[in-house]
Amino acid sequence: MKGPLASSSGTSTQQPEANVTRLKQTTLTKEAFEKGTPYDRTSKRWKDVTDAVTFYLAKDMIPIKTVENEGFKRMLKVVDPRYEIPSRKYFSATAIPRLYSECRNKMEQKVKNVMFFATTADLWSSRTSEPYLSLTIHFIDDWKLCSACLETTYFPQDHTGELIAQGLKEALECWGLKEANMTCMTTDSGANMVRALELNSWTRLQCFGHRLHLAIEKSAKDPRVERITSICKKVVSTFSFSWKKKRELIKAQTELKLPQHKLITESPTRWGSRLNMIERVLDQEKAISQVLKADRKARHLVPSWQDIDVMESVKKALSPLRDFTDALSGEDYVSVSYIKPVLSLLKVNILSPNDDDTELTKTMKQTVLDYLTDKYQDPTTDDLLDMASLLDPRFKTQYIASDKIEGIQARAVSELESLLTVQYPAASVQQCTSASTSESPDAEQTPHKKVKKSLASFLKASGVASASAAVSGSTSFSLKEAIEGELKGYVSIPNAESEMNPLEWWKVHEANFPRVSQLAKKYLCIPATSAPSERAFSTGGNIVTCQRATLKPDKVNQLVFLSKNL
Repeated sequence: MKGPLASSSGTSTQQPEANVTRLKQTTLTKEAFEKGTPYDRTSKRWKDVTDAVTFYLAKDMIPIKTVENEGFKRMLKVVDPRYEIPSRKYFSATAIPRLYSECRNKMEQKVKNVMFFATTADLWSSRTSEPYLSLTIHFIDDWKLCSACLETTYFPQDHTGELIAQGLKEALECWGLKEANMTCMTTDSGANMVRALELNSWTRLQCFGHRLHLAIEKSAKDPRVERITSICKKVVSTFSFSWKKKRELIKAQTELKLPQHKLITESPTRWGSRLNMIERVLDQEKAISQVLKADRKARHLVPSWQDIDVMESVKKALSPLRDFTDALSGEDYVSVSYIKPVLSLLKVNILSPNDDDTELTKTMKQTVLDYLTDKYQDPTTDDLLDMASLLDPRFKTQYIASDKIEGIQARAVSELESLLTVQYPAASVQQCTSASTSESPDAEQTPHKKVKKSLASFLKASGVASASAAVSGSTSFSLKEAIEGELKGYVSIPNAESEMNPLEWWKVHEANFPRVSQLAKKYLCIPATSAPSERAFSTGGNIVTCQRATLKPDKVNQLVFLSKNL
């Protein structure tokens, strides 16, 4: 009896275990099968991963041949074993052009309805000495400053003003941009670029950074400055090409308790690098002297006390100017309206002589100031900067010469009258006024919430309300009178806080000054420097490398565009 029962019991007990074992084996086999089955190229997963790789190559300026590197392929296999990366030719001929086409279409939709825009343009050469013409656009959309690199065009023709003028026109046309809507183009002072804009009858703003660079270069023509610059370059070169001296410098820095900073070399096109070089030599002078004195062949490079005095004079004259170039070179904030305040600050404070200044410091300051003052006396440039300053709620008429305020305001009224007549030829002033009045209550509530922080904020809100009421109080005004009343109301209210973003101010107060706000969009988008074009040069330099010297111009244009705009 026990035997059969035991046998039956044993059979019934072992059977489920066998079933479990078979189920586990089936699951493992399925997982192994799934890991070894590549994605179909029409599947969403394969497309998503391929798009991500394409974005990575374009945005981060990675050579396309990376997709064939063993390390990259291994990484993708670990991330997703089922993904098989396509060939290098696929990315070059299909994926990158498709991404460029999609990104360009989006950008075209974005810029085609822009009322006003500004641009920067410049010529540059790649590592293979191929010339390119870069064009960037800047505009205000929903009170945000937007910028994009539109073209990096191969330009093998002679760089004459006539051919550049034609090339710039064609670049605007291929994007559907109208010349009449371009407020200004910011460029350097190259004679061919100046000539090109003259031929096209375009308003030109000289790059502030370039002007400041030339001013400082002129001040550095003093023989004392030239000598100390030469000495510093020789000192840096001595330490750069000798590992023994580098080692001794570190020991000297440790003994003298100086920071272990490396010496800085000068870049001829960046005046700030020369100042950095002089400052670093000055800071490390004791350690440098200790090392050089120990070498008979290098003792003549030890800075004398006269050299140190000259370095300190140069540092005192130029170091306060370093931050202005950086501050005015941004693309994400309004910069053009800063030029007038900066010029005033330089004249009144930064470059004004002090009692403790050396004779060399005073001379350098005066040279820089005289150069900038002379170059910004051009009537067209001065009027442009005055208009930008007027439309910045932080400054308004504060930095405009008293005898020019009335003329600038009259010009603003004339421009607005012409603009509104073209925009609303059949609209009456009453319709414009009623539209602005109907929006005012809602707009009034928002400013009260956002500008409650101080008494000045209440004064601003009060001024806005009364100004709006003054314009809307009568419907018998002509268009010109309505514009004059609105501009007068805008100018009469207290200035915005100096740290406030002017575009945020205009977003809040647009409903109260609907006409003047359109003029603000026209002028506040102008970049103060041509740095955006120069940044395109840097991007191009990171794309056209020694390992990618055979890139075709069309591919360079696509890759620069994607890297800057994705």
